[in-house]
Amino acid sequence: MRYAIQAEGLAKRYGETRALDGVDLAVPQGRLLGVLGPNGAGKTTAVRILATLLRPDEGRATVGGFDVTKDAHRVRSLIGLTGQYAAVDEMLTGAENLMMIGRLLGMSRADSRRRAEELLARFDLSEAGGRATKTYSGGMRRRLDLAASLVGRPQVLFLDEPTTGLDPRSRTELWSVVRGLMADGVTVLLTTQYLEEADQLADDIVVFDHGRVIASGTSDELKATTGAQVLEVRPLEAAHLDLVAQVVTDVIGETPDLGGGRVTVSVHDPAAVPAVVRRLDDLGVVATELALRKSSLDEVFLALTGHRAEESAGEKEEVFA
Repeated sequence: MRYAIQAEGLAKRYGETRALDGVDLAVPQGRLLGVLGPNGAGKTTAVRILATLLRPDEGRATVGGFDVTKDAHRVRSLIGLTGQYAAVDEMLTGAENLMMIGRLLGMSRADSRRRAEELLARFDLSEAGGRATKTYSGGMRRRLDLAASLVGRPQVLFLDEPTTGLDPRSRTELWSVVRGLMADGVTVLLTTQYLEEADQLADDIVVFDHGRVIASGTSDELKATTGAQVLEVRPLEAAHLDLVAQVVTDVIGETPDLGGGRVTVSVHDPAAVPAVVRRLDDLGVVATELALRKSSLDEVFLALTGHRAEESAGEKEEVFA
């Protein structure tokens, strides 16, 4: 199997802080790897090393078969990078931003104009292409930023939390764009704090925490690591919520979570579910929702690390970069 991205034992230190602590990665050509973890987990540091913006203290990495340290110039000719914040010139129009990048990449004026027009059309920005970027919405800026990373037709694309700060509609639109890139055979490494994003887009997922890879696999494989399914029960009457929680605790033997008007608990033995239903029926409690589902990636992260992904949101990875 040919790998577009490979890393072995990547380590990066800042004083006493180990931003990366022996990270291994392998991304086959044409696939999307989701790198999941909270702020401060080391995701951005890994991307910056792979994109030749940082040198590792230990380990090695290749992109497109070229060493990111020894052959950095060859790597840069193969990649595109979209960071956490849109890196466009607000005083230039959308078309001018893309044409400028084309010229910097050595394209002729005519070729850079044609490429700009192609990308504006692809990202549904043609009508806005003649407007100053400062007039764009957040979602439009992110699409333009992604378009800018594609001017040079990269074989490998690094997307470092590309949907941070976007509203749900803009996030969904960007997901559609990423799926289109995957259909074109582009290899993508996507870092994200949004577990749903990794679930929706990634062929494979690695979970980072405190500079290390703590788990890897497909979404379904990671969900299976908890060894449990999840039972959700929503009573018709909100006043019965505590009673449902008590029944679930008695039957399943675990203390459930209460939130959003429902009771949620991990279930290792699905045979316990009918017992919960019978007990609620005996007590006259009517459930408007009762579902047994796979664990979510958020629940997997909680099981692996002892905390939810968003609980570390106060940490800033920029400290390490």
